[in-house]
Amino acid sequence: MADNYIERREEELKSSARQVVRRSTPSLETLIYRNRSHRAYDTSYVVALRQLEAIVAVNTELPSGKNAQTLRFKLLDEKNGGADFCRFLHFGGYLPELHLPVPGTEPRAFIVVCSTGPETPTVDIDLGISLQSMALKAVEIGLNALIVRAFDRQEVKTALNLPLEPLAVLAIGKGIDKIELVQVPAGSDLKYYRKDGLHYVPKLGLKDIVL
Repeated sequence: MADNYIERREEELKSSARQVVRRSTPSLETLIYRNRSHRAYDTSYVVALRQLEAIVAVNTELPSGKNAQTLRFKLLDEKNGGADFCRFLHFGGYLPELHLPVPGTEPRAFIVVCSTGPETPTVDIDLGISLQSMALKAVEIGLNALIVRAFDRQEVKTALNLPLEPLAVLAIGKGIDKIELVQVPAGSDLKYYRKDGLHYVPKLGLKDIVL
């Protein structure tokens, strides 16, 4: 009987060793909620090139119109072009009085998204899928992102010596903005605004977006 117990116990230990350790990961809903447009960042945190690569890697599995896969990515960390790249970008179109980003809070890591072909509606759809997916990946690994399309394309293309046309920029870092979503009814002013140190973003509810 003792021998049987020892054999059973050995088998239980082997079975336990084979079990897969499951990690708790945020739900998609949680990632989407945390995926806010930060315009101020903790500059003491240095985004590593490997983190930018992990974010861009999601594009190897994304859908693409006609499976053309025309998007290409230029990675800029703080040591390689990112430290002063912010000068090419325009932040917070609804908050011009704040002159964003505030000095000392600028992002210093970026992903510049380009295309191997002309910008078409299909490419724009691919671009939207790519930017949102990369932003969600950034949140998943503990960072934040800001999608920027307000910049002079030729200026950025020249500065980075890009062989392709830049379509968008994703700023990456540790966001420090305090952002609140505010549900508003259809017909309301949807401009984001800042009040008492908080950044408020009006959002329509489900009943207002379902036809």
